[in-house]
Amino acid sequence: MSNPPQSRYLPPTVERAIPALRRVGHICRWAQGVLGLIATFSFLFAVFVAASGKPEGVASPESGLSGFLAIASLAALGIGFFWSSRYIALSRQLANPEARPKKSETLLLIERGLIINLVGMLFSLLAAETIAGFLMAKAALSSGVTFSDLAQKTLIQPVDVLVLLANTQTLVAHFTGLVASLWLLRWLNKS
Repeated sequence: MSNPPQSRYLPPTVERAIPALRRVGHICRWAQGVLGLIATFSFLFAVFVAASGKPEGVASPESGLSGFLAIASLAALGIGFFWSSRYIALSRQLANPEARPKKSETLLLIERGLIINLVGMLFSLLAAETIAGFLMAKAALSSGVTFSDLAQKTLIQPVDVLVLLANTQTLVAHFTGLVASLWLLRWLNKS
């Protein structure tokens, strides 16, 4: 019997980690990418509709603090998308004995992905709170069905709800990244 060449030998834990990192990286990247694109286009659509179709003085949830927090959450989602691609690259590095990182380096990379998604989820939750508060204030100020200029300023518009929906999609994308990172940490610490 001949032994495999030393350069092709992989420890059993590394052999199990490679497909797990690759699979979770692909799932996370696709989920975050699709949800992030939908959320980004929804938010941009809401901004352009609000800028072109609303009369002067009408407040909207995509501006101010809620808009800033939503954009910060989308930016963190972009970083999280890049980070899930690093899981795939890490699986390739693990297959190469010369470039294989230590287990501690691998765990640190996953922990950073976890922190990125936690920060993004924090921004998204804060944005959801400000958007929901804004919509609640608008609902509280609306009084029946009237067609005056003042009534138009206080009614909840469909574009206002679209902003909330876009933020919710961002929140789900960050949750996907959190679940993926936590699963990888648990799985790699177990092996």
